Order: sequence, then structure tokens, then C-alpha cells
Amino acid sequence: MQRVTVGRLQKMKREGKPIAMVTAYDFPTAQLAEKSGVDVVLVGDSLGMVVLGYESTVPVTIADMVHHTRAVRRGLARPLLVADLPFLTYHQGEQAALTAAGRLMQEGGATAVKMEGGRELAPTVAACVAAGIPVMGHIGLLPQAVHQTGYRIRGKSVHEVEQLQQDAEALAAAGAFALVLECVTEEVARAVSEAVAIPTIGIGSGRYCDGQVLVFHDLVRFSAGDFLPSFAKTYADVGTAVREGLTQYVKDVKSKRFPDSEHTFRASDELVQQLYGGERV
Repeated sequence: MQRVTVGRLQKMKREGKPIAMVTAYDFPTAQLAEKSGVDVVLVGDSLGMVVLGYESTVPVTIADMVHHTRAVRRGLARPLLVADLPFLTYHQGEQAALTAAGRLMQEGGATAVKMEGGRELAPTVAACVAAGIPVMGHIGLLPQAVHQTGYRIRGKSVHEVEQLQQDAEALAAAGAFALVLECVTEEVARAVSEAVAIPTIGIGSGRYCDGQVLVFHDLVRFSAGDFLPSFAKTYADVGTAVREGLTQYVKDVKSKRFPDSEHTFRASDELVQQLYGGERV
């Protein structure tokens, strides 16, 4: 199938075709995403919480992102590959942002990068786009700013609605090719999606965005924990299956049911005679 490009995503918006996006953090997950038919794969800095066990995305480094993006790239052919710029790598001037984004593309193999923030990032987005780096914006709930703003739904006041609209328009004008809208009220997300010509990808932002994104580990419940975001839907319960399989493995080892003859390699009778001077046990 034809590789997904920035232009193709924008055409999908114009034609009213929904965009499917999912996160991936390693090679086998990327392979599964490839075979599923998704349009976009995001190597999110959410890997800090989902894969590395941090309490937030803040500790994730550019080295972490390059490492995981490179692994995901090896498993992908068709989907557009977007990688998150981690905390502070794009807030210290345009050159710092260009350097970090360049690493994700040259070393990690990303096709595009994603930045969290609104109109204050417009000059940085424009600089990256001018350098040939496709940029996906991200407004609404900003996980990298959680220590300042907390986890809460956006778009519940006139002031927030005005901010979101201004942010979306500024990022689109700066050259962003798409926008993630995270945890924005459905009505506001719809208004923003209709106001900008670029695709909007919703996560917890309702039914009227141009596409949707979920964290892989949420949609297949690949975790030992019980927490699941209220906006996420379970499509498979991989975590339970894996836990049950591991539990049975431990029981089989403890009871000496594994390995059995089916899982054993045997030496020849001649070698057994030569080594031990007797019959095979």
C-alpha cells in the first residue's frame, strides 16, 4: 500500500476520511501497528509512563526518544511516523528545537515531530517547517506541563475556548500540518476542527475531530495495572492473557511439568554411550 504522507493526511481531511493514529514504542509493536492499517504511528513521550515507569513525561530525554523512535522505524513501512520532542528541547530557542528535531529525524528515522503548546510556539514551528521538518502541534491538555497546569479537561470557559481557537489558528498559520487535541470538550474540539484547514487528531476530545489517537497499551490493556483513561476503549485484553500465561509457566516450572520431552534436544545413542558408558536415561 502507498506510504502515508503529510499531504495525504491533509487530503483525508478535505475528503472527510477519518485518520487512525496509535502510539508505538518498540519494534514488535510497530510491526503490529503496520499490519493493522493505521495511518499514523506516534512515538510519544508517554513512553516515560507506559514503558519506563516514570510518574510523568517530564523525565524523558531526547536520547530516550531517539532510541525508541529508531526501534519503531524498523517495524514500519506505510504509516507516517511522528516522534515527540521531549520536555524543554524546544523551549530554549529555535536552534535548540532544530537540533533536537534533526536528531529525531536523522538518527531516529522519524518523518515528523510533535510539539506541545500554543501560539507562543508559532515562531519555533515556522523555523522547523522552513528547515524541512514537518511539525504536528498539540494543544489542550499538555502532559509536559502537568506540574504547572495539572490533568484536567480543557474548553470549559470562554477564556479557554478563545485560547484554544487562537492557538490552533496560530499553529496552522505557522505551518503545522496537523494538531492533536487532548482532553478538550467535544463542542470546542468540533469548532476548532472546523476552523482550521489542517487535520485535528483527538484524544479524549470527542467525535468530531478529523482523526483519533490512543495509547497502544490502553487500547489492548497491555498492563498489570487497573487504570484506564475514561476516554479509552478496550479492544483486546492482552494484559490478562499475558499474566495468565506467565502464571501457568511459573506453576509448570515449579511442578517440573516444563520442560518435557517435547521441548528437549537429545544426543545420539552413540554419544551417550561414549560419554556415560551406559544406556540413555
